[in-house]
Amino acid sequence: MQAGFTGLRIRYQYIVLAALLGLTLHAHALELTLKGSNTIGALLAPRLAEGMLKASGARDIRVQLHSDGREHLISATSAEGEPITIRISAQGSSTGFSGLLDRSGQIALASRPIRTDEVQALAAAGDLRSLQAEQVIGLDGLAVIVHPDNPLGALSVEQLAAIFSGQINRWEQLGEHRGAIRLYARDSQSGTWETFRDLVLAPVQRELHASAYRYSSNAALSRDVSFDVNGIGFVGLDSIGRARALALSAGQSRPMLPSQKQVATEDYPLARRLYLYQRPDEQNPLAQALIDFTQSHAGQQLVSQVGFVGQNIEAGQEEARSDMPEAYRTLAQEARRLSVNFRFEEGLARLDNKAMQDIKRLAAYLREHDKTDNSVVLVGFSDPRRSNAGLLSRLRAMIVRTELARHDIIIRDVLGVGDQLPVATNSGLEGRYKNRRVEVWVY
Repeated sequence: MQAGFTGLRIRYQYIVLAALLGLTLHAHALELTLKGSNTIGALLAPRLAEGMLKASGARDIRVQLHSDGREHLISATSAEGEPITIRISAQGSSTGFSGLLDRSGQIALASRPIRTDEVQALAAAGDLRSLQAEQVIGLDGLAVIVHPDNPLGALSVEQLAAIFSGQINRWEQLGEHRGAIRLYARDSQSGTWETFRDLVLAPVQRELHASAYRYSSNAALSRDVSFDVNGIGFVGLDSIGRARALALSAGQSRPMLPSQKQVATEDYPLARRLYLYQRPDEQNPLAQALIDFTQSHAGQQLVSQVGFVGQNIEAGQEEARSDMPEAYRTLAQEARRLSVNFRFEEGLARLDNKAMQDIKRLAAYLREHDKTDNSVVLVGFSDPRRSNAGLLSRLRAMIVRTELARHDIIIRDVLGVGDQLPVATNSGLEGRYKNRRVEVWVY
């Protein structure tokens, strides 16, 4: 019965999307240009565009992928017989925002959040950090990779910064492996590089060592590391290839491999969000249709199929450990944790854009699995900078409870565990942001 219900829901989404697209696409020029991240543009964006066209009832869909993964052309005929053209230029996240600024692109693909200077440059177009403009379309993890024969198993983010800045330059400084360390990094236009720089190097005020080999694509970097027994690099989660990923820890967190589960909850130290941005003052019907499809259950399935981490919610078992608070350990023994965390901006009350979308997904999941009445426990966490961390963590969980109540979800219990069980270091803004979270558990 459950599988049948899910199938009906997915088919219903397709029918509604096709109807909406039939109305919007008929009335406007059917052209769309996406610019930005190679991580998104190489394969994910073409697949999402193709999926959206199929869902709309378009025919004669032709996907022309360039061999270097940076320039693609998708053409089709709408259900009403009109030609559709979608162009994708994947030259790096920064180029996506340049495209929005000069109007050469209608959607910016970004593997990192928009920077303050880019927000300011586009201020005349509206607030690029608003829910209307900013869409989190999936998750990725930066995998730190080495040759399969390298015996090293784990690194801290602090060690990683020392390696890529040249403070640690020989494998003997880390363990049994011997030889000079060779560094492999993405190029300066890449959102992958900017994420690594911002999460690893910037917090300790270090720069990438000049000896690093720079690459314009994840695939080429991963290939070369897999042939270099002394190499170490970083790539998107879908590009590990024949190399081997290391487990990472941050601050007092446990070492974590870049698994689907750890990335989905954004607990993994180098988890990152994948974004689409559009100008609030310029509505393109194809752009909106692509965003709507991407946020749908079917669109998020495609995100996962391509090799990233989709945002469709799943339940999983958590290992009960001795370092857990007693109430939390009981949850781990008796309940199942859902693959979604809610995170908060600095202070207390404001859920971010991803969280607002996830509230809708969570409510739909709970209705579908008959968990709307006293089955859910919300667990709030805080960073340690405030003396009332325990109270703040509980209040954050209560904010999520309030949002779920708008969807007629009755919560079983709310817990606040303060600054215990951190998933990131509290020494920087990004780490504290990760630690300010609310987990969802179901009985």
